[in-house]
Amino acid sequence: MIRAMLGYVRVVDAVNYRIGRIMMWGLFAMMGVLLWSSISKTFFLPSLWTLEMAQFAMVTYYILGGPYSIQLGSNVRMDLFYHNWTIRRKAWFDSFTVLALIIYLAILFYGGLGSTAYSLGYWGDNPFAFFWGLLTGAESIGYIERSSTAWRPFVWPIKSIMVVGFLLMLLQAISELFKDIARIHGHDIPSERDA
Repeated sequence: MIRAMLGYVRVVDAVNYRIGRIMMWGLFAMMGVLLWSSISKTFFLPSLWTLEMAQFAMVTYYILGGPYSIQLGSNVRMDLFYHNWTIRRKAWFDSFTVLALIIYLAILFYGGLGSTAYSLGYWGDNPFAFFWGLLTGAESIGYIERSSTAWRPFVWPIKSIMVVGFLLMLLQAISELFKDIARIHGHDIPSERDA
């Protein structure tokens, strides 16, 4: 059992570590868009796309960087008593809190799938069937949702990124649960950053 958990943790941590390191550079992309927005507003006609593109870049940066943040333990924690606890007691407490996180992320993932399916023109109540139908050719894309701003971009790309981010965070939360279970049983599973 510990071997399977170790394999899962290694794969998920490696994927999320690499994506997180890449997303660190996404901040510069967002800064570039905002810099162009300032320059165009000052010297040229203002660009319609810059503000919304910066928002999309921020969502991508935040959502795809979330699993990396979970992996590093850089989330905010109320640390009144926690720092004095033993490793095993911390693992017990963390395992309960990460279970709540897993439930929350599963709900977000399902809602994100439904929202993405809606943005692709599906008005039903089973997004899994819609995406399976797209893969098998039984479903087709309908009216594609656009933003209501002046630029009017399609919203399915950013919704898809959010779904991928929620899935990666869910997988990372399960990885953290496996690490806590291993600590409770006296094992220590090294993370990607320790390698």
